Amino acid sequence: MTNPWDDWDHVLKVDPDKDLQPGETFEDVCRTGTDAIEIGGTLDVTAEKMTRVVDAAAEYDVPLYQEPSNPGVVIDSPALDGYLIPTVFNAGGPFWITGAHKEWVRIDDLDWSRTHTEAYIVLNPDAAVAELTDANCDLAADDVGAYAKVAERMFGQEIVYVEYSGTFGDTEKVAAAHDALDDATLFYGGGIHDYESANEMAAHSDVIVVGDLLHDEGVDAVRETVKGAKDAHDA
Repeated sequence: MTNPWDDWDHVLKVDPDKDLQPGETFEDVCRTGTDAIEIGGTLDVTAEKMTRVVDAAAEYDVPLYQEPSNPGVVIDSPALDGYLIPTVFNAGGPFWITGAHKEWVRIDDLDWSRTHTEAYIVLNPDAAVAELTDANCDLAADDVGAYAKVAERMFGQEIVYVEYSGTFGDTEKVAAAHDALDDATLFYGGGIHDYESANEMAAHSDVIVVGDLLHDEGVDAVRETVKGAKDAHDA
């Protein structure tokens, strides 16, 4: 069975709690060339903010996915192609592995056909997601590879996500995760800020995820990262 992300090179993550650059619109965002838009954030996210972004992007021909940080911000919109639910494999306790997720199943009308999980391996100890989940970020490359293999082989995860959130990651660790996988897709997020950083990390992963760059520098910078990712995979 194929998944939509099997053919992706680049995902743009939009934080509904952050503004776009002055003068830029969601039409501009959707025309950066990204393969998909993921809507989510760790802090201060509400269903209303999620809805605002989904509605603004809905009329453009780019796949839209919601990555909700908790069940309370899940929205039901026909514009969404699906939901990507993080589970943090190196979290400090079970809550962010399975505890929070038992609340997801309490959503009466949860559309399971559009719901997918992402096996996160969080590696930047200063990131909000690391602090929130008490993630053990002190991992060697072989630890990261082992987590990736556990995610795919023991838990059947189709997406493994190496997350450095805000800083450019260790390519050796990202490559270890990629090498450990047979069929799962490796997402990488963190510190992608230009063509070169996108091109370098795309060489060690299947899909790069760009987020803060959109809000900090704008759509022209995002377009450069799209080009960097696609050039790496076309080489």
